[in-house]
Amino acid sequence: MPGSLAFPTTFRSSASHQPRFDAVIIGAGAAGLLCAALAGHRGRRVLLLDHWPKVAEKIRISGGGRCNFTNLHTRPENFLSGNPHFCKSALSRYGPQDIIALLRKHRIGFHEKHKGQLFCDDSAEQLITALLEECAAGQVTHWQPCAVEAVEAAAPGFRVRTAKGWVSTDALVVATGGLSIPQIGASPFGYQLAEQFGLPIVPPRPALVPLAFDPALWAPFADLSGVSLEVDIQTDYEHRTVNFREDLLFTHRGLSGPAILQSSSYWQAGKPLRINLMGEVSEAAWIQSKQGNRRTLAGELSQHLPQRLAHALCAQTGDADRRMADFSDKALRTLWQHWHAWPVLPSGTLGWRKAEVTAGGIDTRALSSSTLMAMDVPGLHFIGEVVDVTGWLGGYNFQWAWSSAAACAQAL
Repeated sequence: MPGSLAFPTTFRSSASHQPRFDAVIIGAGAAGLLCAALAGHRGRRVLLLDHWPKVAEKIRISGGGRCNFTNLHTRPENFLSGNPHFCKSALSRYGPQDIIALLRKHRIGFHEKHKGQLFCDDSAEQLITALLEECAAGQVTHWQPCAVEAVEAAAPGFRVRTAKGWVSTDALVVATGGLSIPQIGASPFGYQLAEQFGLPIVPPRPALVPLAFDPALWAPFADLSGVSLEVDIQTDYEHRTVNFREDLLFTHRGLSGPAILQSSSYWQAGKPLRINLMGEVSEAAWIQSKQGNRRTLAGELSQHLPQRLAHALCAQTGDADRRMADFSDKALRTLWQHWHAWPVLPSGTLGWRKAEVTAGGIDTRALSSSTLMAMDVPGLHFIGEVVDVTGWLGGYNFQWAWSSAAACAQAL
């Protein structure tokens, strides 16, 4: 690993025998790597630790292996947090153009795929390599795999017991991520450390995650697996309605696709989602379409929806084969209103293994928005996914990792 230090096998706990760093960063994912690199370039002596054998696994697997590393349209409104204004400071100081500049510096090609989403042209491995090279240039000491076994407050700073022994540091940066995708090393370490130092936690929950549906209730639509379409989808969150226009995918188990993933971050158990299946077809136009129309209800709906979906929906009404001209205005109005806000009630989520990110985390009201430092624990910082800031699908969460990392590095 770049900049590794040779350690004796054992250490005495005396501070005089402990290597001392300006900053110890726990977690070698997107946020931890960039924070370490930027702090190293500022002349800080940095130790980067991670318990997992592979570096930056989330970068490696995201975007089908090409990493959706940012979104050109990033703004604070694209993030969910109990403290909505918290992310503004960091995002304003290190935005999409800054991470783009890093890729250009390392000659990594990228492209816009959809709605401002930027992906590496070739492989996410190139981005990981670039971050490691930046760490090496900043003379960052990198131990991985190396577990953190204990953290103690010291005067000044902290003492950290690692699998390689004790180290001392002026600042401790927690970039350990959330609970999503435990199969690549996710753990509750960051939350446990926050609780050790008395910081409040917003209960973590899976986000950007497929939703589950009761098999018995979903049975009429199970054969629609593979059907997809763009929809407007709504869910109620606290005292407001959240809307997304995204692609919806039917599966044999329920609904998935970007529309569901986006909504899942806001969805609250027991509340239905409302999906507009009528698209741009107005209520008036739908009723007017019956005039002289010899098509069946299913046939007419198939003009606006995938045929299999149209027939499945009409089968639920019992009127699939009835001609449009035979419907009353009132009956057509009722159908339009139902399909314009088609209610579906999820039974839950598919959990941490399928979640792309974690909502909730370290309560941002306990952190400085400019430095990401705990206001009551000098020198203790939290960055990236471990913090209660969750981005939409489409590169926003990586941008939060970069932005929060840069804000923290400037304060070290």
